[in-house]
Amino acid sequence: MEINYDNAQVEKLFRDLNDVKNSRNLLQKKIGKEKAIATKKRKNQIEASTNFQAYLDLHIGNPHSLTGNLASCYAVDINAHIRLIIKPISNDLSAESLKLCTSVIIRGIMEYHGGKDEWIIP
Repeated sequence: MEINYDNAQVEKLFRDLNDVKNSRNLLQKKIGKEKAIATKKRKNQIEASTNFQAYLDLHIGNPHSLTGNLASCYAVDINAHIRLIIKPISNDLSAESLKLCTSVIIRGIMEYHGGKDEWIIP
């Protein structure tokens, strides 16, 4: 699956995360080593899927749809409280559309539990 990014800052952090040879560990410095490793794992799992519905069907990282101002997005667990926010590029969020969805936008990393709605990486 093709991965796109919501903005230049998110792209910079994720491109650095995948540049094993020349990485400056930007994401790790921002969120810590364990969360950076889990984030990279989730991103790679999404990228390896043939389409977004195939990723959802695997239930890896407990992907779940969001509501409110993030209604067009899905959250994927990084740890107990931190989520990777993904927006599938599709006509709608029906299973039929998501089977055709081969591109997503990584919006960032968020904590939204306990009354929080806080972007860690916006």
